[in-house]
Amino acid sequence: MNVHFIAIGGAAMHNLALALHNKGYQVTGSDDTIFEPSKSRLDAKGLLPEAFGWYPEKITTDLEAVVLGMHAKADNPELMKAQELGLKIYSYPEFLYEQSKYKTRVVIGGSHGKTTITSMILHVMHYHDRDVDYMVGAQLEGFDVMVKLTEENDFIVLEGDEYLSSPIDRRPKFHLYKPNIALLSGIAWDHINVFPTYDNYIEQFNIFVDSIVNGGSISYNEEDPEVKRVVEASTNTIRKLAYQTPEYTVENGQTLLETTEGHLPIEVFGKHNLNNLAGAKWICQHMGIDEDDFYEAISTFKGASKRLEKIAESKNSVAYKDFAHSPSKVEATTRAVKEQYENRTLVACLELHTYSSLNAEFLKEYKGALNAADVAVVFYSPHAVEIKKLEKVTHEQIANAFQREDLIIYTNPDDFKDFLFSQDFDNKALLLMSSGNYGGLDFDAVEGVIN
Repeated sequence: MNVHFIAIGGAAMHNLALALHNKGYQVTGSDDTIFEPSKSRLDAKGLLPEAFGWYPEKITTDLEAVVLGMHAKADNPELMKAQELGLKIYSYPEFLYEQSKYKTRVVIGGSHGKTTITSMILHVMHYHDRDVDYMVGAQLEGFDVMVKLTEENDFIVLEGDEYLSSPIDRRPKFHLYKPNIALLSGIAWDHINVFPTYDNYIEQFNIFVDSIVNGGSISYNEEDPEVKRVVEASTNTIRKLAYQTPEYTVENGQTLLETTEGHLPIEVFGKHNLNNLAGAKWICQHMGIDEDDFYEAISTFKGASKRLEKIAESKNSVAYKDFAHSPSKVEATTRAVKEQYENRTLVACLELHTYSSLNAEFLKEYKGALNAADVAVVFYSPHAVEIKKLEKVTHEQIANAFQREDLIIYTNPDDFKDFLFSQDFDNKALLLMSSGNYGGLDFDAVEGVIN
């Protein structure tokens, strides 16, 4: 099959391109800029475009499919040429469905936890040499790519993102997968640039549950009241299987999961991750892994990339970075680190970087999100606000939103770095939460501070 990618450089798109190349497809692509590691990975397989930019002459009737990336514009010259020629144009999730419509589709949905749950499932399958197709939103230890597609595997595990499919297909991605087996981990308002009201956001999850094929199943986190309401209100003819956080204890910085065989030491920690683990166990059992085999494998799971990832540790100090940015994720992650290191001073730093988090109206959703921290720091860049063409966010608005009188706020990257690198981290835990990099922070340099 001859496939062309418009906007090939993104994490999802370049991984799909690599997966199709590995499957024997003829793959080409274009983009206006490509960053590392996408650039090197595409180059290694001979898929890197010869020149950056959009070239309508690449679009011919020889192409059997065009896959359109999210950051391409609706007036993209290559897209317009494909439309003019009447070529079949797929969004990323649409093409994944086409590749998996004869497989058992396992889709992990939710505002938070989906990357971790998907990663847990794939780790368990890999541990027990069960080969499955997949798409996950993070690079996993032991996996070369974030997308794998074969002809022979029976299962495909898909991370079900609720963000839009493409510039010309405004449906959320997870509406297109039609799961046989689904999971819903949690619902907390996000992506307000796309879903401007809470009710509009919730409706996307109603549609997701109703998209599960007849006779399929959904495992759902019954501790989340919105998830419970959405799933139990659905009239879809599916099995509904509730799960909840398992019993666990923390002893001297080690989390122990209670199982029928006794206490099991595990690498991940925090109530939200134990809840994720319970969901992953249900799904793995649907896929033929029994409980004992699940526990054996999950005890070696160290976490998904950038999800509570340990970046430095000394005898009595530790530092983590985490992708957390939405209010619910920030609160859960902060509580997890404090619970794990309850006798250490927790310094929790949050960068407001996404469109939602820099929106003055949405800021109030962060009330109490950093309360578990002993020292709470918020960094944001006024320049990022300008780039996103949002109204100016003030110190006062941030302070009022978090409802914490001792909140430390920085807007200058150098000032934030000076604060960070001047700290004495003896008997402290540092948590850096962001989907950005604090205006150019070298995370490797943090190791020097901790040690």
